[in-house]
Amino acid sequence: MTDRPVRVRIAPSPTGEPHVGTAYIALFNYLFAKKHGGEFILRIEDTDATRSTPEFEQKVLDALKWCGLKWSEGPDIGGPYGPYRQSDRKDLYRPYVEKIVENGHGFRCFCTPERLEQMREAQRAAGKPPKYDGLCLSLSAEEVTGRVNAGEPHVVRMKIPTEGSCKFHDGVYGDVEIPWDAVDMQVLLKADGMPTYHMANVVDDHMMKITHVARGEEWLASVPKHILIYRYLGLEPPVFMHLSLMRNADKSKLSKRKNPTSISYYTALGYLPEALMNFLGLFFIQIAEGEEMLTMDQLAEKFDPENLSKAGAIFDIQKLDWLNGRWLREGLSEEEFAARVLSWAMENDRVKQGLKLSQSRITKFGELPDLAGFLFKSDLGLDASSFAKVKSSPDELVAIFNEVQPSLEKILEWNVEAIEAELRAVAERLDKKLKVVVAPLFIAVSGSSRSLPLFDSMAILGRSVVRQRLKVAGQVVASMAGSGK
Repeated sequence: MTDRPVRVRIAPSPTGEPHVGTAYIALFNYLFAKKHGGEFILRIEDTDATRSTPEFEQKVLDALKWCGLKWSEGPDIGGPYGPYRQSDRKDLYRPYVEKIVENGHGFRCFCTPERLEQMREAQRAAGKPPKYDGLCLSLSAEEVTGRVNAGEPHVVRMKIPTEGSCKFHDGVYGDVEIPWDAVDMQVLLKADGMPTYHMANVVDDHMMKITHVARGEEWLASVPKHILIYRYLGLEPPVFMHLSLMRNADKSKLSKRKNPTSISYYTALGYLPEALMNFLGLFFIQIAEGEEMLTMDQLAEKFDPENLSKAGAIFDIQKLDWLNGRWLREGLSEEEFAARVLSWAMENDRVKQGLKLSQSRITKFGELPDLAGFLFKSDLGLDASSFAKVKSSPDELVAIFNEVQPSLEKILEWNVEAIEAELRAVAERLDKKLKVVVAPLFIAVSGSSRSLPLFDSMAILGRSVVRQRLKVAGQVVASMAGSGK
């Protein structure tokens, strides 16, 4: 372990809805910092310029704040080691990359994307794991200089030892050994001058004086690359800790294709942040039965990073529901309960926008629950009878949902205009009238064929809730097609 003051970080990529897995890793780092009197830092890793958006970055900040996590340095509050957004640090990385190249530990690679894809296809066909074959390692210094001066696009890759293995100690897994021949010649600097995740991650952790890196176990295989970069730069690596992945009850990896994973989904359905953090925090502590309901301070007090499980954290939604119920009943006064309900209803302007859309569609207030109640429901209770009045056949409904679901995932900015444009494009691809496509979506989203305008409703509900409702509806229509209804 290091004797430096503890500094840990959470470094999410703003490329989608904030994941409960991000909250899980962030909570561990937060508790670790509190346990050791250290600093918890937020850094935005947006090296993936094609998928990172300001909208998703703001969602990350909002989601982690909703969780009750507080950082001492970050893109929103600054700090002594900023900037805290990688795209704002672009000019800081090249000197480190050039040092690796100058010391003979890196090389310039001029292979085109087409050549690399052909190489990988040949490797896969031969039953080998795809990795760079080292073609550009043999280029002479004169040829490299000439091609660079000619402006030929290229990346910088790191060299990998040809023999032996990388041995290191992990704070969770203990002593780990990974053979060097299993490690790819990682790109460090992309052709556009941006560093890859691996390069930026190491440089930022060094410059921000990070002492402990706690992240998901999927990054365990990347440790040899990171250790090499530290070694090539003559820097001291941090202590690594790789936490077991969050899994579904069937032990499969937690993913949005199977279950809701977005923090925004749990906020929209009315879960309390205290309950979600309590639930996630139980993965990091040892308690006796009956001690499950714990505040953040109590979690920090019981937190024991030396005694972590490698078995996997099971995301048991029933246990989360049970804990949330306890927090609603036991953790809130009557006044706090009423305030939280109102705050939840007002979230994302849900009440205001719902009422605005309802005004022209009702004759009395008593009709509001039936018309707009779907905006606040956890479950619409859909079954085959819900789609009885839809004219499309079950097989046609399956085709519609199979096209709509992945198409909506491509939308970067979730708003009425983008949703309408994408659904019109879906109708065109399916060669169907728009009303044929949206008819089953009305039911999937609202539970009724008479509802508020579809595109507006989807925008109000949010991406994560719409995703889950379409998934449930898709399962219903698939069962209808399978049974011949």
